[in-house]
Amino acid sequence: MKIARTMLASAALLGLTLGPVHAAELKKLGLAVANLQANFFNQIKQSVEAEAKKRGIEVITVDAKGDGPTQVNQIQDLLTQKIDALIYIPAGAAAATVPVKLAKSAGIPVVNVDRNAEGAPGDTFLATDSVASAKAVCDYILKEAGGKGKMVIIHGQKGTTPEVDRSKGCGESLKAYPDVKVVAEQFSNIWSQDEGFQIMQNMLQANPDVSIVFAQADGLALGAAQAIKVANPSQKIVVGGFDGDTAALEALSKGVFNVTATQQTQKMGRDAVANAIKLVAGEKVPPVQLLDATLTTKENVAGFIANHP
Repeated sequence: MKIARTMLASAALLGLTLGPVHAAELKKLGLAVANLQANFFNQIKQSVEAEAKKRGIEVITVDAKGDGPTQVNQIQDLLTQKIDALIYIPAGAAAATVPVKLAKSAGIPVVNVDRNAEGAPGDTFLATDSVASAKAVCDYILKEAGGKGKMVIIHGQKGTTPEVDRSKGCGESLKAYPDVKVVAEQFSNIWSQDEGFQIMQNMLQANPDVSIVFAQADGLALGAAQAIKVANPSQKIVVGGFDGDTAALEALSKGVFNVTATQQTQKMGRDAVANAIKLVAGEKVPPVQLLDATLTTKENVAGFIANHP
């Protein structure tokens, strides 16, 4: 009995000495962005920084400008600045695993956004369900074209998560339209409007009777629409994009192109911060968290221009 009382007293004394155990807190957050020239990534950056500011968290943002080796160096530098967590949007597929491995070897949790690192994923991956959303966009443009005709596809950056998933989604749509023939496909390097213009110009020269275009990003879609306007073909050409970029939504409202999938970029940024906080505190989060995108046309675009999700 005396021994038991002594043990209880010792335990109580130990509790008073050590105090309550507090979970680790996120104070400094690294944000490594693929390319801030893209409106989509800028929206995520703004959302992350706004959410972190509300929570009193310092954010150090770096922009790889689409270059993988640059991003590796940037993340090495972030790690020397003693960040508590990393929000990571890979600049490309080739070196995407390196920053994750560097961060994890330093004990830093990683939240991947939009793109995951094949073979070395982050602690969680936040993205749009690009397979389902690309299928919805392609269903729309194929139906709008009457279920037949020649189609071209302007891909995003080869091997990146959204490029692979959007290709898969559109491929699923095409299975239901045997009278649609894909006559040309080409990869872009940075998903840009200039690339979309140049690629579409070349495609129209080789296939002047094309009637359907799926561009895997709104920048590519705007460039394609511009090339079509310059070429002034006699036939109607239906153009579908993806992202819900702010400039593209304005263009969509004016009939510049036909349809896009509007991603929840603001929510993506807020959720990335929330997940980083949980990971630093030692909480478990799902390995993959997919968000819906909304099929957006001239009929429903006004709401997204007024209030981007």
